[in-house]
Order: sequence, then structure tokens, then C-alpha cells
Amino acid sequence: MSDNPGAPDSPPGPGEPRRGRAARVHPLVRFLIRRVLLAVLMAWGITLVTFVLTNLVPGDPVAANLGQRALGDPAIVAQWRAEHGLDKPLWQQYVIHLQGLFHGDLGVSQQSHRPVGQDLAEFVPATLELAGAAILVSLVLGVAFGVIAALRRDRASDHVLRLLSLIGISVPTFWLALVAFYVFFYRLQLTPGSGRVDAALGGAAPAVTGLQTVDALLAGRWDVFTSAVGHLVTPALVLALYTIGLLTRFTRSAVLEVLGQDYVRAARAKGLPGRTILFRYVLRSALVPIITVAGLAFGSLLSGTVLVEAIFAWPGIGQYAYKSATTLDLPAVMGVGLVVGVVYLVINLIVDVLYGVIDPRVRLQ
Repeated sequence: MSDNPGAPDSPPGPGEPRRGRAARVHPLVRFLIRRVLLAVLMAWGITLVTFVLTNLVPGDPVAANLGQRALGDPAIVAQWRAEHGLDKPLWQQYVIHLQGLFHGDLGVSQQSHRPVGQDLAEFVPATLELAGAAILVSLVLGVAFGVIAALRRDRASDHVLRLLSLIGISVPTFWLALVAFYVFFYRLQLTPGSGRVDAALGGAAPAVTGLQTVDALLAGRWDVFTSAVGHLVTPALVLALYTIGLLTRFTRSAVLEVLGQDYVRAARAKGLPGRTILFRYVLRSALVPIITVAGLAFGSLLSGTVLVEAIFAWPGIGQYAYKSATTLDLPAVMGVGLVVGVVYLVINLIVDVLYGVIDPRVRLQ
């Protein structure tokens, strides 16, 4: 700064930070911009990988859709390939696929003969509702069990919770779904049967979000809401069991690591209440690894519900993906792959944002 108050500031020296437009941007904003640009680049990579892997799948989509009898007529085969763009080189098919994506067109399903986007808009909300309920239950119970096990380390409750978490991780989800459906529905008749709502109600609530519970509340249909929650409980708990066990063990390890830090000992030495130490110091520091595991778990729940949806007749994206794969419905398979990949990107972006909010060191680095 010059001695003359009216004189302009002198340029910064070699060791001083240069003041400019970039310096006025909040670190969290720069952090988000970098993550969004990286997500866009990864989304393009997802389209490329999905397209290449789908076309490398062994099998002939013509035979899967037309049958062996139609394969004997070359004219029918040539016409079908031309209608679906399979007569062009692979790179041209990819360019056409990208052009359609830019215009929001995922192609037409070879089985339903409807736009793939329309099919996905019908099936994705069902899986989102199921996976969302499962991850919500997993977060509440898994984090709570992990904190209790860490605070009561090497006691009876700690050993019981660790044993239960090990069982949850070890039991196959499809076997648990079969047992739960047989015991609670067939034998005890405590839970509703398959589907999302009871057929006796005369149909579901008017679709607004595609989530039966939310749409029923918006329409004021409490009977539909009760039925939707009843149908949701069992498959959601079955899906959540593995994630509860995973989060319990991971939360326990993270909390134990934080409890051994010097600043926690200092807080105890100052006489701070145990609840204040737990929520202000311990949990906030342990949340970063817990959020990472929770984000990955939600992505796995969303893309791994095929068998559970089949057992409970849940009309979600898992059933749609299975039918599309068995019939070599290439546009539908690529659409499902793109949706699952984008969901992972969105989850990772949300996790990165939460990193920056919880721990300022992340965004400053």
C-alpha cells in the first residue's frame, strides 16, 4: 500500500496472492464447477462404454426379436435392420445415438414399441422409491448401531451388533427375499402380497412423481398411501439388511478412529457434555467416510434390485432391464445403462458437495 492515501495500490509482490476475479470466487463454487465439468466428461464416457459393451454382447438381436422363422427371409431381416439402424457401421450408430441423446431421444424399444424414455419414466420411479426407502432405513439404523457399538466397545452390546452386522453382510439378498415373502406373506399373512398397491383399491393415485407414497399423499388418498407403505416395507427391509450391516461396521470403525484423536481428549478434559462431544466433534469428523459408503450403497441398491423386484413383483427398472437383456433389446439396454450411470454420477456429485460442506479442507485443496 502506498503512503499516499489517494494513490492506487501497487502491484502485488512475488510472494503475495494476485487479486482478481478468480480470487473473489468462493472456494466452494470453484469446487462445484470442477466437479460438474468432471461429471459431464464422465457422462460422455458412460455413453461410449455403454454403447460399446452393449454391441459386444454375443447374440443376434434380429433372431431375438423376429424369431428363427423370419430369419429365413432376407428381405424381412434387411428391413428390420434398416428400421433400427443396424445396417450402418458401428461408429455411425454411435453418432446417431449421441444425436438422439442431445435431443432427449433414447430410441424406441424393440419389445414394447414405445420410446425408451417413456418406459424408463414409468419404471425408474418404482425403483427409486424402493431404493430410497431402503437407504433411509439403512442410514438411520446403520449409523445408530455403529455409534452404539463404538461407544460400548468390547461390551456385550458391541459383540451382538457386530454379529448382527456380519449376518446382514453374509446373507444373500435373494435368499432373504424368498424367506421373507414366504414367512411374512404366505405363512403369517402379516404383509401384503406382490406389487405396489392392492388391486382392490381400484388403481393407484394419479401419477405426479411416479412415487406411489408421495402421489397418494398429494391426492389425499390415505387408503392408497397405507397400502403403498405396506407393500414397500418388506422389500425395503430386505434390501436394507446388507447396507445396515455394512454401515454398522464402517461407522463403528470411523467413530473409534475419531474417539482416539487429541482434540476429542481435549474436549473431554474441558468438561464438555458427552452429547456435545459426540455430535459436534466425533460424528462430524466421521461423516466423510460414512457418506462415501452411503453413496456407493445407494447406487448399488438402485442397480441391484433385479432379484428382489422379481420376487415381490415390483415393477421397477430391474425387471425392465432383465427383460430387455434377455431379448437383446439394444436401445432399452443402453437406456438402462445410461440411467444407472447418470444416477451414480449424481450421487457422487452430491457426496462431493457434502464433503465440501462438512469439511472445508476438501474444497480448499
